[in-house]
Order: sequence, then structure tokens, then C-alpha cells
Amino acid sequence: MSYFKILGLEKEPFSTSPDPDFFYRSRAHQSALARLEIAIRLKRGLNLILGDVGTGKTTLGRTLVQLFNEEDDFIFHLILDPGFKSEFQFLRSVCRMFGIKGDYRASIDYQDAIKDYLFEKGVNEHKTIVLLIDEGQKLSLPLLEILRIFLNYETNQFKLLQLVILTQLEILPRLQRLRNFMDRVNLKYTINSFDEMETLQMIDFRLKKAGNRKKNSLFTEEAMKSIFLYTKGYPRQIALLCHHCLEHIVIHKKNVVTKESVDFLINEGFGR
Repeated sequence: MSYFKILGLEKEPFSTSPDPDFFYRSRAHQSALARLEIAIRLKRGLNLILGDVGTGKTTLGRTLVQLFNEEDDFIFHLILDPGFKSEFQFLRSVCRMFGIKGDYRASIDYQDAIKDYLFEKGVNEHKTIVLLIDEGQKLSLPLLEILRIFLNYETNQFKLLQLVILTQLEILPRLQRLRNFMDRVNLKYTINSFDEMETLQMIDFRLKKAGNRKKNSLFTEEAMKSIFLYTKGYPRQIALLCHHCLEHIVIHKKNVVTKESVDFLINEGFGR
């Protein structure tokens, strides 16, 4: 039997996979999501979501895509790892992702094909094309320049490509070297780690989503405070530590995660 079933749960509550159903919308995450949705619907172009490792950017992106699932006029394309070795490889990959047929020999030919695709979809078919790039800090200067060119494709009323880049803060010095790129930013939003209350609320939210019907019945308040102090409110670390805590009480046949359990796992170096 799975450990979560032993605990009276229906699902794994603390997976670190980017599942929108388990996405706790803190005030910052909800604000970022709402502003992104507005920007995409208004076809504003370039949007940057910044944050440290483990702040929930990837799950935010998956949740954004889910918001538009039932709307055929919005077409999302995802790049999960933009660490391409060359401009040519990047452009060829984008063309394949867009479903553009043709085996071109030069980068400019791929660019022209993408431009034609965006005008066809955006103007003739009235579709909104969204390109969501995760791990944006891996974008090289040449690839950022290509994205800048994509943002030049527009009508008198709107941008033909809606670009969402989820990235760590380390990209900022690189972007500042591309003034023409930064000038095109419609939304720049930074997501920070949770405060103590948000950490407690995230734990409670995930337990309820997993089938727990009693508020925080599996964690004492002191245990959750210890989790916050150790993780500093980073969602990924919270989920990882909470998973190990539940695993620990199952193994040791306990009913609740106490501060002592949390401290024991931290001292044992659970994440090493």
C-alpha cells in the first residue's frame, strides 16, 4: 500500500512535479498569474517572470497553460530547456514545434517561415500564439536577439507572438546588455519565497487536495514552523521536506509529524 493511503490520503500530497492541481496560489503567484492572463489576452508581447530556484515558476507556467485549455483561439507552445547550441538549432526547433514544414539551410529562411506562420495564425485565423520558455536563464545572447526579432512581428494593434519567459534572476545582467529587448518588456514580475503563514497555508492546501479532511491533522503547528525556518519558504523545499516527514512517520508508525520529527530529518540531512 502506498504511504499516502496509510495516512488516509487519496494522492501524493507533496510531489515536486509541476502539477497545477497542487499549485498553491500565494498572493504573489496569483498576482503574477492574473497579470499574465491579461497580458496574453490583450496581446501585449513580452512577459518576464523572475524568481530563485524552487519558487514555483514552472508550476505557474503549467497553471497558466491550463487556464486556456478550453479556448481554441489560444495556442500554447512550451520550451522546457532553451539551452540550444546555436541559433540555427533553436530556429529549426521552433519551426518544428509550430508545425512549420520545410528543411531550410539558413537561419534567415527559418525566421521568414516563422514570421509567415505568425501572420497567418494571428491575422488570417485570429489565433493567439503563446511561446512559454522555462529555464530562461539558459537563453544565450544570440537567442535573446532572435526573440527580440520575433517581437517585431506585429500589426498596428497587437503583437503576433505572446512570449512568456520563466527565469532565474541571473538573466538580468544579460538582458541589460540588450536595451532593445528590455524596452519591449510588458510585464516584469519577481516571485519570492513564502512567508511563514503562506508556508503553513501551502501545507494545509496540499493535504486537503490529497484528500485530508482534517485541518493540518498530519503536522503539528510547531512542526510546520520548523519546516518554514529550514526551507525559508521555498515551495520546492517545503514539498520535499514534507514528503520525507510523512514517509518518516509511516516508517516509525506515528500518526503525526512533530517538531522532533522535522528536526531529526534536518539533522540527518534528508536532502543530501
